[in-house]
Amino acid sequence: MDYEILLTDLGFTRRQRLDRAVHTLEGILTGIAIDGTINPKELEELKAWVNDHRKLIGNHPFTELIPTIDAALADGVIDTEEQADLLWLCQNLQGGSEYYDEITSDIQRLQGILHGILADGEVRDEEIRQLSQWADDHGHLKGCYPFDEIDALLTQVLRDGQIDSMEREMLKVFFEDFVSYSLSRRMLDRRSGVTGSRKLSGICAVCPELAFADRIYSFTGASVKASRSQMASHVESLGGRFSRNVTPVVHYLVVGANGNPAWAYACYGRKVEQAMKLRADGHAVVIVHENDFWDALQDHTISAS
Repeated sequence: MDYEILLTDLGFTRRQRLDRAVHTLEGILTGIAIDGTINPKELEELKAWVNDHRKLIGNHPFTELIPTIDAALADGVIDTEEQADLLWLCQNLQGGSEYYDEITSDIQRLQGILHGILADGEVRDEEIRQLSQWADDHGHLKGCYPFDEIDALLTQVLRDGQIDSMEREMLKVFFEDFVSYSLSRRMLDRRSGVTGSRKLSGICAVCPELAFADRIYSFTGASVKASRSQMASHVESLGGRFSRNVTPVVHYLVVGANGNPAWAYACYGRKVEQAMKLRADGHAVVIVHENDFWDALQDHTISAS
């Protein structure tokens, strides 16, 4: 972020920028302690947030936040009481007048949580479980990027009760893709001129709520039950429409199962990539596994009869 432009052109007076910074900090504080411990690498992440915003110390709420964090970091340790005090300060400095709505605010907090989890370069089992609990408690984020993708990954990883090294690495790749590296890593990359991120293939939403009337569907992959034209006919019979291409007006992209048990990780090609890009850009296209499509179709057909 170019803070010189921010200070001269905006004066950091726009409420949305203030809220976003505080939401990210709140998430970082939650993320670095989500497994019950705060290690030195995680403290570096918090220091990076402070250094990233230190030029704004003359502006509220940084006038209050930065000295308080500096004091907490002075002994090189943040205990649970200091963390609780800092979280309380974040929540109260917002003063109940958030610019963003609840969904946007919580997505910003989620980004901060992932920053915190990634701070030490590892994704630990307890962090995965606690993040899954956070996702369960924030079901109102369904349909939003990257909540659906993270929720689907966590559900798949925790399904058998075991977390292996490949699953941890997969989650780490996706988290890094969303946050575009941790704050401390991003600051190092900024100085060294390193850019770019890694991609993860598309993921279907968990238990999505599907509507048909006035909704536009697109399909990719091979279905286990019907041809694409037959699926389109089902949608149209319930008042929906079919699109051959994935564009910003599409509401649902249905991914054919084709008997593939690894649907959560499989790469289905161009359309999934387009849908992921649209979601990342803020468009509300939901990536749906065909099993959920058929379940929703049956429910709507029964209710309509």
